[in-house]
Amino acid sequence: MKVWFITGTSRGFGHVWTRAALQRGDKVVATARDLAPLQPLVEQFGDAILPLQLDVADKDAVFATVAAAHAHFGQLDVVVNNAGFGHIGYVEELTETEIRAQFDTNVFGVIWVTQAALPFLRAQGSGHLIQVSSASGLTAAGGMGLYSASKWALEGLSEALAQEVRKFGISVTLIEPGGYDTGFGTAGRRTSEMHPDYIASHEKLAKLFGTSAGSDANDSISALFAVVDAEKPPVRLLLGNQAVDIVTGAYERRLNDWKVWEEVSRSAG
Repeated sequence: MKVWFITGTSRGFGHVWTRAALQRGDKVVATARDLAPLQPLVEQFGDAILPLQLDVADKDAVFATVAAAHAHFGQLDVVVNNAGFGHIGYVEELTETEIRAQFDTNVFGVIWVTQAALPFLRAQGSGHLIQVSSASGLTAAGGMGLYSASKWALEGLSEALAQEVRKFGISVTLIEPGGYDTGFGTAGRRTSEMHPDYIASHEKLAKLFGTSAGSDANDSISALFAVVDAEKPPVRLLLGNQAVDIVTGAYERRLNDWKVWEEVSRSAG
């Protein structure tokens, strides 16, 4: 039996994984800004779930909530940093408010939860941090630069973190999904005010989102459990066929470019 702490559980992966963990007999601290969607799970699973209201961008609230979660169940085994949203906007369109909001949730929120949980995990000598990134954390596309920037930041932070905490018996895994039907294209997305010169680009991107429903989020459950139950979990796990195809293709192109330009690179000393 594991005790999970999962952020962003009102919908998408967070909700699906909360239900799945409860169904297999684990206990879950389920956090969200809106707790109403969790009520059916409370009615079904009772004391096995502890719903706590939380905005991960609020540092003080994060530390208090993680402490309350640990006090309630006495341990934390799997901490899932899932809360986040996507912002659509071409770089020229982005406002300072939009940029800060994206990073406050997708980057700083993860840092606060991680910092709050680490003392408990270190004292236990065990634990697993699951950082929900994206295929967009390893690649980038026009119109999604801000979202990718937040996930690329998470990638670098978490790769370093994995090296820092391994000696304490703590694992870190970046989960990198491709397209899934999690509400990202609707409730999980914000959009900048369109600049006239980018209207056609916005329309093309909107059409792409509109025609690509993505995989069923429930299809991710067995992969997640395989990772959290593994004796030696990976630092990165690509989630879904789309993620594998997009990311491996991107890296093949990068390796080819580096090879083509290797002589110039080495000439720089």
